Amino acid sequence: MTRSHASLAVLVLLACAGGQKAQAPMSMTVTSTAFDAGGAIPGKYTCEGPDPSPPLAWTGVPATARSLALVVDDPDAPDPAAPRIVWVHWVLYDIPPGTTGLAENASRTGTGGRDGQNDWKAAGWRGPCPPKGRHRYFFKLYALDNLLGDLHQPTRAQLEKAMAGHILARGELIGTYQQSR
Repeated sequence: MTRSHASLAVLVLLACAGGQKAQAPMSMTVTSTAFDAGGAIPGKYTCEGPDPSPPLAWTGVPATARSLALVVDDPDAPDPAAPRIVWVHWVLYDIPPGTTGLAENASRTGTGGRDGQNDWKAAGWRGPCPPKGRHRYFFKLYALDNLLGDLHQPTRAQLEKAMAGHILARGELIGTYQQSR
């Protein structure tokens, strides 16, 4: 690439970005009263129990947020020693920005948001049930500058595509689980 082509490429990129450098999303804090960050998720919230969604709380939502989105996934499937896929346990979006958390079993009792589709091809929470080893579960919360509207139960990939360019802040809580059998 010649120097003039490189300069033109930079100008095109700046024009596409509105002449501003992209900024990293701000940070939010996500917690749960059911388990500590990095700690074990109690069996109650898994396939070995009644499987309600765990209680979640968060702080640091920007005042300019118009909605929140939550994705819970397991990057260790099927075996943490040889992971092959990221398994999605919950997709939720258009949560009102003034919401400060979700109560236990919110997946079944109402969240104020819209459900996406988990990897069981269903809406709502489906808890840990790893076939082998101790898996990590990432509870990822996003603050967005817009409402996404009816995306017709999007998958995680469809939700991430719709959120692109709209993320103001991000927070994450990681829990682990290994079946007792």
